[in-house]
Amino acid sequence: MNTFVVLVENVPGVLTRVASLVRRRGFNIESLTVGHTETDEVSRMTIVIDTDDLGARRVEAHLYKLLNVLRVDHISAQTAVLRDLALIKVSATPETRAQIMQLTQVFRARVVDVSPTSLMIETTGTEDKVDSLIEVLRPYGILEMARTGRVAMARGTGPTRTQTYEDVEATEDSNVSYSV
Repeated sequence: MNTFVVLVENVPGVLTRVASLVRRRGFNIESLTVGHTETDEVSRMTIVIDTDDLGARRVEAHLYKLLNVLRVDHISAQTAVLRDLALIKVSATPETRAQIMQLTQVFRARVVDVSPTSLMIETTGTEDKVDSLIEVLRPYGILEMARTGRVAMARGTGPTRTQTYEDVEATEDSNVSYSV
């Protein structure tokens, strides 16, 4: 899996253009999250694509050609913090409620809603941690689930490594077509 952090202008249609570009190139987006940044005019996309190194370089080069893309960081090889968020609604009877709450504590998750017949659990962590919690909750009966997909940020004090379009062109591979 390759993870890209893409900073884009916060304008209508930019998400569609980015997703269409990746789709047109024949790549499947495994995860795509978008949100505001510390700057009102800029949004941050975290895109996870299952491809090899050559495909990742192609995707990065093509993203730079989009008008509203400000910066692309391929952070797969960098040390980064990667997190997923999930809300999981689980069936709970008076007999199973305590067991489910204990499992929630083991995974450092939180119960965010309680009803007579269910509990809603919020968890954040690596994709594996979220998947593991889902598996231990499955026997109790998962009623509903929502996941955000991966959010990522490179470790360190400064912003994610900045790479310009010129840097990408300088590392061009003769076997890669960079047309949009």
